[in-house]
Amino acid sequence: MIPLKDDNPTSTFPFVTIFIISANIIVYIYQLTLESQAGEFFVLRAGALPYEITHFVDIYPLAFIRPPLTLFSAMFVHGGLLHVGGNMLYLWIFGDNIEDRLGHFRFFIFYILTGLIASFAHIAMLPNSTIPMIGASGAIAGILGAYLVLYPKAKVFTLVFLFVFVDIVRIPAIIFLGLWFAFQLLSSGAGGGIAWYAHIGGFIGGIALIKLFEKKRRKFKKDLI
Repeated sequence: MIPLKDDNPTSTFPFVTIFIISANIIVYIYQLTLESQAGEFFVLRAGALPYEITHFVDIYPLAFIRPPLTLFSAMFVHGGLLHVGGNMLYLWIFGDNIEDRLGHFRFFIFYILTGLIASFAHIAMLPNSTIPMIGASGAIAGILGAYLVLYPKAKVFTLVFLFVFVDIVRIPAIIFLGLWFAFQLLSSGAGGGIAWYAHIGGFIGGIALIKLFEKKRRKFKKDLI
């Protein structure tokens, strides 16, 4: 299933969502300009290695910024066109609504925080891994968890492939995101170079935090009146 758009309108322009998407695309374009070995070194230097973070070391090649600050840089690095394209598609579809609900600044903090939660979930499960953790999917998983809580009845226009059947179907967000999360759970033991535990941790983090962020914003707005 590939999401195309939702039927959930917004009242504000998604400045932060577009900024994050632009930053990820710019970094990926820069990666494309690097030669093969330089590109691999860039991923190793900008990615977050669980072993480095749990052992407070920086193994060769040395990171651009010392661990654990690589947890931030890793959110803007991707391993391929499908990786960055898929992540940015999900962020574009679901991020604008969460930004609209929280406000621009709170949305950015929420995005970064759920991304960190996602990373820590992955590190907790694989503390000695020396495979770099990269990509925005953990933070985006937090956005998906928030969307599930706030807009469960919104419809997601989804391109569905089922054998020879191909069609665009309007699926309630609670079903689409529920299936997405179930797939992460079922795949978590499969490995395959994908940080499934980061997706799971980010999604749960988004569910847990969204009401806290929303309530604080509402209280702030009430105090201003």
